[in-house]
Amino acid sequence: MTILTSPQAKPKLPDGSKTPPVIIMIQALIDQFGTLEKAQQKYGDIFYTPKSALLPPYVIFSDPQAIEKVFTADPNLFEVEKQSSLPVRVLLGDNSLVLLDGISHQQHRKLLVPPFHGERMKSYGQTMVDVTKEVIAQWQIGQTICIRDYTQEISLKVILRTVFGLNEGEKFDRLKQILIDYLDIFNSPLKSFFLFFPFLQKNLGALTPWGKFLKQKQVIKEILQTEIDRRRNNPETLGEDILSLMLSVRDEDGKPMRDDEIRDELMTMLFAGHETTASSLAWAFYWLHYLPEVGQKLRSELSSLDNDTDYNTIIKLPYLNAVISETLRIHPVVVFLSRYLKAPFELMGYTFEPGTNLFPCIYLTHRREDIYPEPKKFKPERFLERQFSPYEYIPFGGGHRRCLGYAFALFEMKLVLATILSQVKLELLDNRPLKPLRRGFTFTPATGVKMKVTAIKN
Repeated sequence: MTILTSPQAKPKLPDGSKTPPVIIMIQALIDQFGTLEKAQQKYGDIFYTPKSALLPPYVIFSDPQAIEKVFTADPNLFEVEKQSSLPVRVLLGDNSLVLLDGISHQQHRKLLVPPFHGERMKSYGQTMVDVTKEVIAQWQIGQTICIRDYTQEISLKVILRTVFGLNEGEKFDRLKQILIDYLDIFNSPLKSFFLFFPFLQKNLGALTPWGKFLKQKQVIKEILQTEIDRRRNNPETLGEDILSLMLSVRDEDGKPMRDDEIRDELMTMLFAGHETTASSLAWAFYWLHYLPEVGQKLRSELSSLDNDTDYNTIIKLPYLNAVISETLRIHPVVVFLSRYLKAPFELMGYTFEPGTNLFPCIYLTHRREDIYPEPKKFKPERFLERQFSPYEYIPFGGGHRRCLGYAFALFEMKLVLATILSQVKLELLDNRPLKPLRRGFTFTPATGVKMKVTAIKN
C-alpha cells in the first residue's frame, strides 16, 4: 500500500520589514537606534529579514530566554559569518579572536586568558592611575575640554603601556598618533559606509578614505611586526606586558603563536581595548554632571577613601559599580552579537535554517521596560536594587564568546573615573540631551562632551 504524504511545509518565520535590505542598512547606519526602536514597536521582540546580496537572512531579538538559549547552546552549532563580520575583519584582521570559531577560537582564547584575569590583570591598576594623573595634570582651572579626547588619550596610553610596555618616546608617540588617525577615518555615519559596503572598498589613492585606511593599516602592521621581531630576537627585552606574554605562550603541542596571529590580536586589543573604553567613560562623565544628584552620590562615596586605599577596594565600591553598569546598559558600545547557524535551530517558536544569522540585540535588551522600568532614564540605583541575569544585562556579550577583556575594561573605567572625580571638579557645558554618533561599528557621544575645569585638588 502506498501512503501519500504532502510536501513538508516551510517553517513559519517572524514578521519583518519588506523594505529592501540595502535600504534598511543605510537607515541603520544613519540612525541605528531609531531604526531598531521602530522595528521593535512594529514587530515585537523578534523580527526577520530575508537573504540579500549584502547579508544572509537574519533575525533580531531581545527576549532574555531566547538569548539564554543561544548563549548556552552547543558552540558547534554556530560559526562566524564573513559578510556580517566584514567591518570587524577589515579593521582587525582575519586572525582576531572575535572572528575565530571552533577549535581555533577555543585554543586562542585559552592562550590569551592569563593576561586579563587574576593578579596579573590587577597589576595594571597602578599604570591606569598613573596615566590618568599624567593626563589631567595638563588641565588648568577655567579650561574648556572635550572629555572624550582625554578619555581616549588615557585609554590609549594605558593600552600602549600594558600591551607593549611602551612609555613616552618616539616609538610611543608614533604608534599613538597613527592609531588615532586610523580610527578617525570612520568617525562619522557617512564615513562608516566604507566598512559595511564592499563595493566602496576600492583603493583610489592615498587621498581617498579607503586608500588612506589601507596605507595606515599597513604602517601599523609594519610597526607591530618590527616590535614583534625585536622582542623575539632579544629575549632579554621580554617583560610583564601582554605582547611579551603572547610571545612566550605555547599551545598544547608546544607551538608558539604565529606572527600574523599576534599582529591581529594586538590590533584587537588596541582597538577594542581603548576606543570602546574611551566612549563609555565619556558617557559616564556626561551623566554624572547632567544629573548632579548622581554625581554628588558618587563623589560622597569616593570621599570616604583615603590615599592608602588599595585598588581592589575602589573597584568594589557599590555606587561606582552601579554608575559604570548603568552607563554600559544605556549606551552599549556595540549593538548586536552574532551567531551564524550551521544547523537548524528553534527559537521563540520559530525554526531557523542553517545560513541564518542570529542577532541578539544588546541595545533592545537593555531597553526592555519589563526588565528596566523607565529604561531611557539614567538610574544607577537599579543595579543596587536587584541582580540582573547574564541574559538580561549583556554589555560584553555572553556564553563562550564573552569579551575576553571585560574585567580589564571595568577595572580601568572604575579607576579612571574615581581618580578624576577625586582630583578635579568639572562643569558640563553640553547641558542638554546628547545623541550617540556612529564611529565605524561603535558609538560615542556626538559632541565628545564639552566640559569646563572649575577646580583642581592640590
